[in-house]
Amino acid sequence: MVEEIIAREVAHGIAPRNIFLAGFSQGGAIALHTALRQAVPLGGVLALSSYLPLAESAARELSEQSKSTPVFMAHGRSDPVVPYALGVASRDALLEFGHAVEWHEYAMQHSVCEEELRDIAVWLTQKIKG
Repeated sequence: MVEEIIAREVAHGIAPRNIFLAGFSQGGAIALHTALRQAVPLGGVLALSSYLPLAESAARELSEQSKSTPVFMAHGRSDPVVPYALGVASRDALLEFGHAVEWHEYAMQHSVCEEELRDIAVWLTQKIKG
């Protein structure tokens, strides 16, 4: 479904570099899974309190072109839902696969904090002005 939305936006004249996928928790997993398998790089992907799904098969499934899609990952160090260690392992896997990841961690549980929102705003502003 997400790929259909991307295709529809591109058909309406939106350049892939202007498309950002973002999600929290499972939504972040879907955003990562989809963005990093695109044949054309997107503007970026934000995965908040999330993880890389199917990490074992990702190395052979992630597109080479997606390596230029910027990745913003953020995680709470006290997250009881998606363990912090899973977020870190996902970040490390993406780095190993050759993706540039901007990582942020916060003193919070499975939530979003003001500092994180500020960091997202800075990152998005940089990527949009790019």
